[in-house]
Amino acid sequence: MTEQNQKQMGTTLWGIADQLRGAMNADDFRDYMLSFLFLRYLSDNYEAAAKKELGRDFPVKQELPGTTPLQLWYDNNPDDSAEFEKQMRLKVHYVIKPQYLWGSIAEMARTQDGELLHTLQKAFDYIENESFASTFQGLFSEINLNSEKLGKQYSDRNAKLCTIITKIAEGLKEFSTDSDTLGDAYEYLIGQFAAGSGKKAGEFYTPQQISSILSAIVTLDSQEPATGKKRYLDNVLDFACGSGSLLLNVRHQMGPHGIGKIYGQEKNITTYNLARMNMLLHGVKDSEFEIYHGDTLLNDWDMLREANPAKKKQFDAVVANPPFSYRWELTDALGDDVRFKNYGLAPKSAADFASLGYRFYRLAIREL
Repeated sequence: MTEQNQKQMGTTLWGIADQLRGAMNADDFRDYMLSFLFLRYLSDNYEAAAKKELGRDFPVKQELPGTTPLQLWYDNNPDDSAEFEKQMRLKVHYVIKPQYLWGSIAEMARTQDGELLHTLQKAFDYIENESFASTFQGLFSEINLNSEKLGKQYSDRNAKLCTIITKIAEGLKEFSTDSDTLGDAYEYLIGQFAAGSGKKAGEFYTPQQISSILSAIVTLDSQEPATGKKRYLDNVLDFACGSGSLLLNVRHQMGPHGIGKIYGQEKNITTYNLARMNMLLHGVKDSEFEIYHGDTLLNDWDMLREANPAKKKQFDAVVANPPFSYRWELTDALGDDVRFKNYGLAPKSAADFASLGYRFYRLAIREL
């Protein structure tokens, strides 16, 4: 897909959002819109892999008005479904039941099915707790399908969801929905929603121009930059990762197999969930990343609490675009904190130097 088409896709989706959200504020509607985009990606990716796995046994779409090919296969092969799902976990790292795929949900929306809301809630619960080997608890925690913002009665909420999903499905029809395309649209919408709610997009993700420069710098061979990029990074950390765009840019620089594992930490619960979705939406497998919800400066990620310098967790690359002049809570304990005591404590009014010292502390030092 061309850059122009990618931009057009983002513009189309934003137009749908702007038209449908009505009196709902941008932050609230964002969570619904981005979650449906995420479900569309997971479904398309899963169905493409299922078609490849089943080969000639994958039903032809023309045979099944009102249902999906995978649902038909499940109906006709109940004894083989467990083995099929086992293979899918090996190949795409997750499973989605046919009734929870975007095609099924979109068809329920198109026909104004009264059970759409209930089915959608079950789908979100299934993806959080059963789809992946690693549970993604709370992935959809910011989405309240029973919110009165969607309507006072169940029937009103159900009808509103039918309209939103149908419009999104119609809007996406003319575009390719590969991971790069949907990923770009996802980040475009994050920025648009941020602006629509009077916030800066930087609260959610690092602008692409800055992100590209930072990721290019950290992937250079630090011993001999003239030789170009490093061939491989064991790991990379963004300790204020927002929606994960900077980490994804580092991955783009290194290639899909150039990083052992991606780590991120994010304080804001909404943005933390966006980051987890963003990783999966860009084709990063659940075993290839770990995003933690917590405050880096308070050191509340157990994995990073090791006080013994010989055992501390270190990273080949550390990137971050933390909030500028962030006010933090200084305590006596922080004065003795091994992460800061060699660099000094930043003032309460601005934690910028605390963030800088933390980068040095986490960066792996390689011998010449």
